[in-house]
Amino acid sequence: MNYIALKMLIGDRGKYLGIVMGLTFASLIMTQQPAIFLGLMSRSYSFVSDVGLPDIWVMDPKVQFVDDVKPMQDTELYRVRGVAGVAWAVPLYKGLIKARLYDGTFQTCNLIGLDDATLIGGPPAILSGKLEDLRRSDGVIVDIEGAKTKLAKAPESAGGNPIPLTIGDTLELNDRRAVVVGIAKNTRTFQSQPVIYTTYNRALLYAPRERKLLSFVIVKAKPGQNIDELALRINRTTGLAAYTQEQFKALTYNYFLKNTGIPINFGISVTLGFIVGAAIAGQTFYNFTLENLRQFGVLKAMGTSNGVLLRMILLQAVLVGSIGYGMGVGLTALFGYAMRNTILAFKFPWQLLVFSGMGVSMICVFAALLSIRKVIMLEPAVVFKG
Repeated sequence: MNYIALKMLIGDRGKYLGIVMGLTFASLIMTQQPAIFLGLMSRSYSFVSDVGLPDIWVMDPKVQFVDDVKPMQDTELYRVRGVAGVAWAVPLYKGLIKARLYDGTFQTCNLIGLDDATLIGGPPAILSGKLEDLRRSDGVIVDIEGAKTKLAKAPESAGGNPIPLTIGDTLELNDRRAVVVGIAKNTRTFQSQPVIYTTYNRALLYAPRERKLLSFVIVKAKPGQNIDELALRINRTTGLAAYTQEQFKALTYNYFLKNTGIPINFGISVTLGFIVGAAIAGQTFYNFTLENLRQFGVLKAMGTSNGVLLRMILLQAVLVGSIGYGMGVGLTALFGYAMRNTILAFKFPWQLLVFSGMGVSMICVFAALLSIRKVIMLEPAVVFKG
């Protein structure tokens, strides 16, 4: 009976392909769009992920997300260092600055100032040069994407490709000279702006003058110290906000979820993909069942029970659902691989496979239910009607 069910399904090639393509489209939308959404949201806290060494981030209590910097007095650093359980605490500067390029144009960049003594908080990977070279006069390290695109030098001839920044090139930051001493690889930021690293004290010289300039204090807990308890202790002792890395990521993630239209836009895309996929697959599968009612009636007249017929329909739904799901997920994976080195955000965790699989399963159940009802109500005598 299973063989007969498959022959009935595949025999009508047009409807069979229509059902599969509808489910493929639904599966593709329900994996691709959430993958882009997750990739985009992960970039919102990419800076926190890249600075992986500290256990706790200390900041002004009014900070809402990682780019919402509210500077503090430099004396807050010493107050944090005095809290019991702190192994070390170093300053970190983060701010926006305009870089003047070779052709006189300006480009907004993220400026990161690292502790002069330890250089903690640097980029996750150095491609050219060394992190210690930041201690050289006017030294800065530029991320590779910024060096190749927005900070690149103008092409030598019209229509040519921009010339990437290399070690030894110079920039102008707030009317001060900056010499590129290294090229780094980091995670793209939410705004995809170039990232420039330098020492903390040099960053204060580059930054616009303000009374307060300390952005964050990053803290390492002593061995055996509970990190959550230490964060609460810092908060009670200093009155500053203290978050673990995961808490700071969640704070940033939730801010973008609640205060931007990103979730709504992607949610609408996923919902439309589900609805369209369900409509195409459901209608096509139902029409397929209507056209095969005489065959189902013959089987009923021969004594086939409703349970066997329902199993045949479910087998057909499972087959087309599995093929459509596999094709949709495969296309999503190919899309992600093709876009891996582009500006497009893309993150494809295994949970998305479960989410998409559940969506396709719901569509298949919906399509099967439409057909099952018709088969159950079918009278075997229908096969004898002219």
